[in-house]
Amino acid sequence: MPWPTCDGVLLPPMNTLPSSPASSIDAILTQLNTVILGKSGPIRLALACLLARGHLLVEDLPGVGKTTLAHALARTLGLQFQRIQFTSDLLPADILGVPVFSSERKCFEFHPGPIFSQLVLADEINRATPKSQSALLEAMEEQQVTIEGITRHLPVPFFVIATQNPQEQIGTFPLPESQMDRFLMRLHLGYPDAAAERALLRGQDRRELVETLPTQVDGSALLALQQQVTQIHVSDALLDYLQAIIAHTRQPGIYRMGLSPRAVLALLRAAQAWAMVDHRDHVLPEDIQAVLPPVAGHRLHLRESPGLAPEQVTRRLIEAVPVP
Repeated sequence: MPWPTCDGVLLPPMNTLPSSPASSIDAILTQLNTVILGKSGPIRLALACLLARGHLLVEDLPGVGKTTLAHALARTLGLQFQRIQFTSDLLPADILGVPVFSSERKCFEFHPGPIFSQLVLADEINRATPKSQSALLEAMEEQQVTIEGITRHLPVPFFVIATQNPQEQIGTFPLPESQMDRFLMRLHLGYPDAAAERALLRGQDRRELVETLPTQVDGSALLALQQQVTQIHVSDALLDYLQAIIAHTRQPGIYRMGLSPRAVLALLRAAQAWAMVDHRDHVLPEDIQAVLPPVAGHRLHLRESPGLAPEQVTRRLIEAVPVP
């Protein structure tokens, strides 16, 4: 029988809608590019991921700006932000929260964990055990958590941005496939080029810069942008191309597993968001090709070359399926 509770989860207030989607997107990208230098491509993909209502996994070496990108997104989009440092001794209750008995009120009061925020940074997610990683599964898929038989809804909008160190580093646990599939995109930032690194050396400290960033959109404006993503036109010919890609991944003997229906929907929504970021009201085949590596790269593995880089796997897939 569930324990009695004394409280509920309050959602943040909603404000005004954006006046112009194109101007809002341009303002967001311009501000993010002043913080993460020389990475306009990954930044556009990260924004498209959030506009598509997806969760983002950033995998790279320590110190290339993964955490800074998450902080900058939260400040720019005006989202409530919580950071969870994943370690080997982290427990699910440290993420979700725990009911504590109140002697004064004679009931259990729920103390919410950091998951009850609009943007949650799961920093170094693969340094925690699979048991702690699994605490995010329900939250990422259904935007709710169930604790002691009681379901509690998470704030709206809700995003998880996870950072991950390369698996060959000491003290990491591989993310199970069910957890990886919850992320709409997986990105790599990589080292900056020489010009960006020189600007970084001469510029302001990134942490101080992030703290001064103004909010470009609020929660309701972001929700309106997400709703407009679903209205981006997708032609029947484009759906034929998308289904041809999916059918190729499901042919026996090529991939260990084909793309699931969840991956198909993620690919379509990401392509719509990419078109919107590019200020278009319709999806082109190039949009699918642009988002295919970050959407499908962590979901596809060749049978004959299991160690092939995700970018090479998706490049072969694009080459194998002609545009109708």
